[in-house]
Amino acid sequence: MTDSFTLDPRLAADGPALGDLPLCHLRLVEDARFPWVVMIPRRAARVEIIDLAPQDRATLMEEIATVSSALKSVSGAQKLNVAALGNMVPQLHVHIVGRTAGDAAWPGPVFGAGTRMPYGEDARSAFVSRLKASLRLP
Repeated sequence: MTDSFTLDPRLAADGPALGDLPLCHLRLVEDARFPWVVMIPRRAARVEIIDLAPQDRATLMEEIATVSSALKSVSGAQKLNVAALGNMVPQLHVHIVGRTAGDAAWPGPVFGAGTRMPYGEDARSAFVSRLKASLRLP
């Protein structure tokens, strides 16, 4: 399915894998200040959403909606930030970040705001379990 897809090591370093949807590989961003998932379409040499085939673009949008709903439900976030920036890592990826008034970066963007705070093992495990269950991932 992936025509030589390889995950950029910088995205792999962001946090643990959550699993795969039909198009995207999902990873938790290891920052307990924000419920944050990165979605990486498993297609080689894609930088922009417009680089995807039309059917893959449609699938990506549906998967963004699915992950957004799950993240909002399990985290209680009041607002979702969805972004495909790629300024630091050009491999196509989409950030979905749950936001709450008064969070560590509110009302500004999370990118570059303060220092990441790692999850405790129990908190990470519990959050990942709830999110994976909501997404019906093994």
